[in-house]
Amino acid sequence: MRKWLSALAVCLAAGTLTPAAAEQMPAGDGPGPNLVLQVGGSVKGKIVIDLLPQAAPNHVERIVKLTQDHDYDNVIFHRVIDGFMAQTGDVQFGKRGGDVTTAGMGGSKYPDLKAEFSDLPFERGTVGMARSASPDSANSQFFIMFAPAPHLDGQYTVIGHVISGMDVVDKIKKGDGSLNGLVKDPDYIVKATIE
Repeated sequence: MRKWLSALAVCLAAGTLTPAAAEQMPAGDGPGPNLVLQVGGSVKGKIVIDLLPQAAPNHVERIVKLTQDHDYDNVIFHRVIDGFMAQTGDVQFGKRGGDVTTAGMGGSKYPDLKAEFSDLPFERGTVGMARSASPDSANSQFFIMFAPAPHLDGQYTVIGHVISGMDVVDKIKKGDGSLNGLVKDPDYIVKATIE
């Protein structure tokens, strides 16, 4: 919570965050639903993400729908870059127990989403939607930041932030840096729920 409040103060002072975006940034657990990830593999634990429908209503609606469909259950963290982020959510090609050689290339049965970029900064614990080169190509994959990444600000849709379980996030098995974070025997989402 302190990181988000510090980021808010710095961004407001620098003029890089509009007052409207400042209202979108919660201090802790906001009014939005929480995405709860039970993680398994080399690390076991729970990550709670406060979703931000006020910042990205269509993306949050998609995350909620995929969670309620149980599509995120048994999906691997296919790309994890130490000091940067952990990516998961490929419900098409990232299911544990199957052929995951193309994990990271898929989406879901639903169409891609139009970008909902905001002034919310990519700080430690921020959760953003993954996409291809096209701004309007986010679908089901998302990533959790290990550290701030200002170069992502305004380029990817922010959908939430971790409110508990960053210790679990920090322990997610890291991938090979020379292979863009590709993880051998990756950790995974045992079960995802909305609370």
